[in-house]
Amino acid sequence: MERDGVERLLAEAGADSRRLRHALTLLCDGQWWTLPELIRHTATSRRTIEALLRELPLEHRKDDRAPRSPLQEGETFRLPRDDTFRVPLAHTPDYQDLIALAPPPEDPVAHLVPHYTNVLERLTTLIARAPRARHVLDHVSATPETVLRRALLLGARFWLPGASLLCVGDHDLTSLAVKLVHPETDVTVVDIDERILAYIDEQGLGVRTRWADLRLGLPASARGNDLALTDPPYTPEGASLFVARAVEGLKDDGRILLAYGASERTPMLALKVQQSLSELNLAYEAVHPDFNRYFGAEAIGSAADLYILRPTTKTRPAAASRLSRLATAIYTQGPQAIESARNAAPALSPQPDTDLLVGEWPKNLTQPRVKLATWLAKPYAAACDRVDIALPPGLEAALPRVLLATRASHVRVHGDDLPPLPDALSTVYTLSAAAGALDAVRLPPPDGEAASVVRRILDNGHAKLANTWREALIAVARAQGTTLTKREARALISEAAPWSEDLTPIEAPLHRLNDLQKAVSTTVSALKTITPA
Repeated sequence: MERDGVERLLAEAGADSRRLRHALTLLCDGQWWTLPELIRHTATSRRTIEALLRELPLEHRKDDRAPRSPLQEGETFRLPRDDTFRVPLAHTPDYQDLIALAPPPEDPVAHLVPHYTNVLERLTTLIARAPRARHVLDHVSATPETVLRRALLLGARFWLPGASLLCVGDHDLTSLAVKLVHPETDVTVVDIDERILAYIDEQGLGVRTRWADLRLGLPASARGNDLALTDPPYTPEGASLFVARAVEGLKDDGRILLAYGASERTPMLALKVQQSLSELNLAYEAVHPDFNRYFGAEAIGSAADLYILRPTTKTRPAAASRLSRLATAIYTQGPQAIESARNAAPALSPQPDTDLLVGEWPKNLTQPRVKLATWLAKPYAAACDRVDIALPPGLEAALPRVLLATRASHVRVHGDDLPPLPDALSTVYTLSAAAGALDAVRLPPPDGEAASVVRRILDNGHAKLANTWREALIAVARAQGTTLTKREARALISEAAPWSEDLTPIEAPLHRLNDLQKAVSTTVSALKTITPA
C-alpha cells in the first residue's frame, strides 16, 4: 500500500489535518467530485486540496452534468471544471484508518434548512439569473444554501418582526432571502452596482435600494437600522471600510454580521483584517467558522466565517476616525486594487476661470476646493458657475451623482473611461467629450408641466425627492387654477412611485431616475381629476 505521501501531509498538518481527513473521507465515499465541489464542501484552499490529490490514486471521468459552480467574470481554473474524480473503490480500504470518523460540526441553523425547500428553490433560481459577477468589485457569489442560512440565523438569533436590516453591499442577494423567510423585516440595500439594485427591485419583495459608493459615503436614508450585514472585499481596507459604514447605519444597540474568510495557509491575512476590526472597538459576540460557502474564491477554500459584532460606546468615534482616513483602493483587482499603480493622482489642469475644485487636485492651485465625499453629502454653500471635478479611476459610477450635486452652469469632470449619462440627466445637461474630460453644460428650464417637475426634482439633488415633487405638483396645480393639498400631492406620488419616500436623487438607483419622467407624468395627468378651486 503506497500512502506515504498522504501520511506525510497529515503529519505536517498536525491538529489541522481535520480538513485533509474530511476531504479524504469524501473521496473515499464512492461519489464523484469536481475540484470546486471538493474545495467548497471541505472549506479548504485549492492549494491544499491539490496537494492531497497529487498523493492519491485517482480515477477520472468527464461529467456531463451542468456545472454547479458558475464561472465568475475574470475567474480562471487550471483544471477542467467537468473533470470528476474519486479514489477507486478497490483502494478505499487502504485509507480507512486515516479518514475523519465524523463530519465537521454542523452550523447553528442546519436543522432549519429542510423546512425551507421552496425558498431554497426560489433562491437558486434568483441567484442563477442574477447579474454576472464583476471581478473589479471582488464579487464572488455565495451559494443559495448560504444565503438562506444567513436569513435563518438572523431569525434564530434576533427578533425580526418590525426590525430593520441594512445590507452593506448585496451581490449575494441576502436581502431577498431575508424578505422570503421574514417578510415582516424592513430591509434596505446599499450598493455601487446598478445592475444588482435594479435586479433586487425587479423581484417586488419590498426591499429598499440605494446607490452608494461606500468610499464616498452612506446615504442618509440608510441609517438608524437594528442590524447590518456585509460581505466586503477581503482586504483590511475593504473590510474595515464596509464595517465602519455598517456602524454608521446602525442604532446604538445594533449588531453587525460580517462574512470574512482567509486561507488556512495565510493566518497573517486574517490577523490584519481582525486588527482593523479591533481598531473599531467592536465586541465579538460569535464567530461561526466556514459558515459561508461560495462559487469560486478557491484560494480561501470557497468559504468564509460569519462574525457577529456588537458596537461599544467607543465604536462610533473609532468608525468616524477610520472614515476620516478614507482611501479609495480597497479591492484586490482592477484600478482600485490595493497594489494598483494607477492609484497615483494624474496631473490635472482645471478650467482657468473655474470657481471650485472638487476631489483631489495639485496643492499649488489656489481655487477653493471640497472633497468628493463632502460634495455628495451636502449642498455646497456658495453659488458656483463653473466647477471642475476630479474623478479617479474606479469611481466612474459616481459620475451622475457628482453632476446632480450642483446647479453650476458648466461642470467639467476629469477622468478616463467615463460612462454615458443616464437618459434622465439629458433633461439637465448637454454633454461634450474632450481628452480625459467631460463637459456638462446646464440646459435652460424645459417647457411642459411634467418636464418642469422632473427638472425641479433633479435640480435639488440633496433634497428628498418626494418633497420636491410634492411642492412642484402643488405649483403646477396652482398654475392650473386648482387647489392641491400636501396630503393629496403625497397620495398621488405614493401611488405613482411608492419607492420615492425618503430618497434623494443622489441616492436613487439609475433605473429609478430613468423611470421618473413616466411617474411624474402620471401625477401631472392626475391633476385633471382634481376639482378646481
